[in-house]
Amino acid sequence: MSVNARRRGPFGRRTAPQRDRARIEETVTDTVPRGLQIAAAYGWRLLVVAGVVALIVWLVIEFTLLVVPVLIAVLLAALLWPGFSWMLRRRVPRAVAIVVSLVTTLGLITGLVWLVVWQVREQAEEVQARGAERWAQFQEWVLQTGILPADQVEEILGFAADFLREQSHVLLTGAWSVGTTVGHVAAGALLAAFTLVCLLTDGEGIWRWTVRLFPSRARDAVDAAARNGWATLMNYARTQIFVASIDGLGIGLGAALLGVPLAIPIGVVVFLASFVPFVGAIVSGALAVLIALVYNGPLIAIAMLAVVLAVQQLESHVLQPLIMGAAVRVHPLAVVLVVMAGSMAGGIAGALFAVPLAAFVNVVAVTLSSRSWHSGDLPEQDLIWRTEPRKIGRGEEENA
Repeated sequence: MSVNARRRGPFGRRTAPQRDRARIEETVTDTVPRGLQIAAAYGWRLLVVAGVVALIVWLVIEFTLLVVPVLIAVLLAALLWPGFSWMLRRRVPRAVAIVVSLVTTLGLITGLVWLVVWQVREQAEEVQARGAERWAQFQEWVLQTGILPADQVEEILGFAADFLREQSHVLLTGAWSVGTTVGHVAAGALLAAFTLVCLLTDGEGIWRWTVRLFPSRARDAVDAAARNGWATLMNYARTQIFVASIDGLGIGLGAALLGVPLAIPIGVVVFLASFVPFVGAIVSGALAVLIALVYNGPLIAIAMLAVVLAVQQLESHVLQPLIMGAAVRVHPLAVVLVVMAGSMAGGIAGALFAVPLAAFVNVVAVTLSSRSWHSGDLPEQDLIWRTEPRKIGRGEEENA
């Protein structure tokens, strides 16, 4: 006799105590309003989901030195994929395509760094001298206005100068402390490079192993969601490069035409900062206005501000809604909130990866909920490690 039969009594019927207990439970359940029952059901499920998300965020923060290089490698792979796949379609050997992609990327980065270092070395002393001259003129102007007594003006200006010196000391101390983490940065760079090479070389094997971790009935769904997510990530990488290039070229060219020094470093800083949507370009544009104010005076600073605002309006009203919105399919309000949440959780790295991660998660969730993989509605772009479209199903264990 089974355990359930013994509990239910002879002939599988419930005993009297069991029937009384069941009636009491049904009565208690009936006394709870249905809305409260539904809210409680949603509540404990949301608590479980929030706990899982909190655990994932905590793990990411704890293993930042491991997670950030891998995410950088994934973004670089998404960025290099169009040219890389073009070479593969032209029958270029995979090893040669990988070398060409990496060398080209490294050459572009090296060229930008060389241009920045060259212009900073050429104009840094002149900018510093002009800054000291402007500071002296500002002091003289404040004293001539007579708004405040001379002793208070000197006290305020002295406090400002001491504050700037203290901040300079803090920056130097911070740079020294960053220098002690050069080993971590070098290790992260090597890990990112190694991960990128592995994704380009043996991504198919990595993906097959990853899919085998899921139940066989879920593998088609996982494969389709990953394809859609990867297509969105590629669109984001290419679109963000385009938007950042427009910001950097527009503001850098405007600075050069207005005679603002350090135009190339300004353009590069704006380009890099633009990878943080909305926030990065605004902060870097303020740097360009400040340099123009210190070196060229208020009129050129106002003109530089007009250039920055014009470029920002082009990005906000044309590039972001039309190009970026179609690429990531995330509302601008959600983008701002995600960037702020990412910066609060992970600083600059969190702000950088917040939008592509949100776009990836959004597309994966929509794919899983819509069950679009049953109809074969998959994107044309394949995963990075595939040269031919293929599906991973329940009967592929022997081929994997």
